[in-house]
Amino acid sequence: MTSTLKSIGEYGSLIFNQNLKITKLGKSGRIEAAVQIFEQMTHRNIVTYNSMISAFAKNGRINDARQLFDKMPNKNLVSWNSMLAAYLHNDKVADASKLFYEMPERDLFSWTLMITCYTRNGLLENARGLLNLLPDKRDPVCWNALIAGYAKSRRYDDARSLFYEMPVKDIISWNSILAGYTKNGEMHLALNFFDEMVERDIFSWNLMLDGFVEIGDFDYAWKLFKKIPNPNIVSWVTMLCGFARNGKIAEARELFDQMPNRNIVSWNAMIAAYVQNSQIQEANRLFKEMTDRNSVSWTTMINGYVRVGKLDEAKELLNQMPYKNIAAQTAMIAGYVQNKRMDEASQIFNQTVTRDIVCWNTMIAGHAQCGRMDEALNLFNKMLMKDIISWNTMIAGYAQVGQMDRAFKIFMDMGERNVVSWNSLISGFTQNGLFVDALKSFMLMGQEGRKPDQSTFACGLSACANIAALQVGNQIHNLVLKSGYVNDLFVGNALITMYAKCGKIPSAELVFVDIDHIDLVSWNSLIAGYALNGHGKQAVKLFEEMESQGVIPDKVTFVGILSACSHVGLIDMGLKLFKRMIEVYSIEPLAEHYACIVDLLGRAGSLQEAFQVVRGMKIKGNAGIWGALLGACRTYRNIELGKLAAGNLLKLEPYKTSNYVLLSNMYAEAGKWEEVESMRLLMKGREAEKQPGYSWIEIQNQIYAFLSDDTAQPRTVEIYNTLKTLTAHLRNTGHIPEFKVSLDDPL
Repeated sequence: MTSTLKSIGEYGSLIFNQNLKITKLGKSGRIEAAVQIFEQMTHRNIVTYNSMISAFAKNGRINDARQLFDKMPNKNLVSWNSMLAAYLHNDKVADASKLFYEMPERDLFSWTLMITCYTRNGLLENARGLLNLLPDKRDPVCWNALIAGYAKSRRYDDARSLFYEMPVKDIISWNSILAGYTKNGEMHLALNFFDEMVERDIFSWNLMLDGFVEIGDFDYAWKLFKKIPNPNIVSWVTMLCGFARNGKIAEARELFDQMPNRNIVSWNAMIAAYVQNSQIQEANRLFKEMTDRNSVSWTTMINGYVRVGKLDEAKELLNQMPYKNIAAQTAMIAGYVQNKRMDEASQIFNQTVTRDIVCWNTMIAGHAQCGRMDEALNLFNKMLMKDIISWNTMIAGYAQVGQMDRAFKIFMDMGERNVVSWNSLISGFTQNGLFVDALKSFMLMGQEGRKPDQSTFACGLSACANIAALQVGNQIHNLVLKSGYVNDLFVGNALITMYAKCGKIPSAELVFVDIDHIDLVSWNSLIAGYALNGHGKQAVKLFEEMESQGVIPDKVTFVGILSACSHVGLIDMGLKLFKRMIEVYSIEPLAEHYACIVDLLGRAGSLQEAFQVVRGMKIKGNAGIWGALLGACRTYRNIELGKLAAGNLLKLEPYKTSNYVLLSNMYAEAGKWEEVESMRLLMKGREAEKQPGYSWIEIQNQIYAFLSDDTAQPRTVEIYNTLKTLTAHLRNTGHIPEFKVSLDDPL
C-alpha cells in the first residue's frame, strides 16, 4: 500500500513538473520545446491542457490554442477562462465575445476578462453593456476595468460618472481615474483630483510623480517627491530617471547615494543615467561595484560601450556575460552594423540561439545599408515571422542600390503597407531618377486611402522639381495646405526648390517668407533658385541678408551663390566670395566650387586664369570642372586647351556623346577635318553603349515620358518632324548656334 501511494505521488510529481516546464517554455518563447514535451506526455491532466493553451496564446498561435481547447476531453471553468484570456492576449474581440456567451458558467474573472477585452480595443459601449448585465455589482473589479478604459480614452466625464455610481469603491477605483489623467499628461486635472482623494496609497503618489516627470516639470516633481510620506523604491527610481532624462546627472547620483535601500532596479537606473549622458567610465565604475547583476545590468553596459563606439570593450563584456540574452546580443550586432563591420555582426548573429524579430531586422538592415542585398534577401527569406519593418527595410535596401524593379516587387508582395512602405518606394524612385514613377506612386498612395506625411510630400515635390511638373507641384501644395503640413520645415524647403526649379521664383519667395522658423536649408534652397533662374544680384543680396542674421553658410550655400555669380558674370563678386569661403569660413573647396569658378572665368574669356585654377586644385577634377573649361574653350576657340579639357572629360564621361560633338565642332571651326573624322569614329563606337535619352512633358496634369528612338509612342513620326521644324526655326532666328557638325550631319 505504501509503495503504491509512493508511486502515485511520484507520478503526480512528474506531471506537475512537466506542466511547469510547459508554462516556463511558453513564457520564454520556446513554444516548439513546449509542444514537444506536451506531445511526449503519456498522461495529461486538465492543468496540462490549460498550460499549453496559455503557451500557445503567449506566442501568438491562437488557432493552435483553440484547436487544443476543442480537443480537451474535460473542460472546467479555468479551461474556459484560459481560452478567453488567450483571445484577450491576441486582441481577438469577436472570438472572445462568442466564447464568452457560450460558456456554461462564468465567474468574476470571466466577466473581468471580457470587459477588459472590450475596453482595451476601444469598445467602451460594449463594455458598459456587459457591466449592466453583471449579476453581482458589489465587487469593484469590473467597474475599475471600465473606469480605466474611459480614463485612458480621455472620456473623463464618463469615468467620473461611473466612479460615483459604484456601490463599493476601493483605492484602485480612485487610482484608475488618476492614472487616466497622469498617463495622458493632464496634470492640472490630475492635481485637482489628487486633492479630492479620500485615501491615497504609494501608487497614487507615484502616479503623480511619474506624470510630472513625463511632462518635463522636474521642479514640481521634486517638490512632490519630498512630500511623499514613505517613498518606496519606485518613487526613488522615478525621480532618479527624471533627473537623468533632464541631464541632471549630479542630482541623480546624489539621490542614488541617499537611497535608504537600493535594489537592482535602482543600480540599473543609475548606470543607464550615466550611459544616456555618455559617461561610460562612471557607468563602468558603478557596474563593477554591483554585488548582484542581472541581464539588464549587462545589456545596459554593452549598449553604453556601443553608444560611444567602443565595440571591443562591448564585445569583451558580452563574452564575460554569464547568461547571454537576446537584448545584449542584438545590441552588439547593432554596434557592428552601425560601424559597417558586417562579418563580426554575422558572427554574433550566428551564435544567437533564440532570435527575436528585432535581432533579424537589425541584421537585415545592416546588410541592406552596406549594399549586400543578396545576404539581406537570404535572411529575409529565412524569417518565419516578418513584420512590416522587415519588408520596409528590404524596399529601402533595394532602392539604395538602384534595383527599383526588385524594390517594387517586394512592395507588391507585402500583405500590409504603412506610410513608411510608400515613402520608401517613392523616395527610392526619386533617388534613382525615376521621377514619373515616383509621382505615379504618390497618386496611387492617395487612391489606396493612405494619408501622406511630411516625407511623402517632400519626395513628391522633389520629383516635381526635377521634371518641372508645375501643375502637379501646385496640386501637392494644395494637399499640403489641407493636410496641415504647411508649417513643416522639411516640406517648406521642398516647396521652395520645386517652385524655383519650375521657374516660379515669386512663389518660392512667398513660401520662404511664410516659413515660421527658416533654417540653413531654406536659405540655400532660395539662393540656388535665384542662381538657376539667372537672378544673380538677388542671390548675392539674399546671401548678405543671411550673413547679417548670423546664419553661418555651408558648402551648399557657396555652390549656390558662386553658381549665381557665374550665370550673370559677376566675376569680381564671385572671386571675392570664393576667397571669403576659404579664409573666413574655413571651408575646403569641393569640385562643385571649382567648377563654378572655372565657369565664371571661362565665360569672361579668362581661359588661362581658369586653367591655373584647375592646375592649382587640391582635389581631382570632375566632369563639371573639365566641362566648364571645355565650354569656354569652344566659345573662345582655344583648340589646344580645349583638347586637354576634352581628353580629361572623355575619361570621366566616355559615353556622353555631346562631349564628342563639342570637340568635333571646335575642330571643324578650325578646319582640322582629320580630327573631326577621328571624333566621329569615336562617337559612333560609343553610340551602341550609351544609355537612351529620357525626357518628359506635363500636359493637363498628366506626365508623359519619352525614350529616344522609341517607336512605340503614338504619332512618333509626327513628333520628330515637328521637332526638326522647331529646331530649324530656332537656328534661323539665331537662338541656336550654327554647329559645323552634329550627330545627324553627313561629313
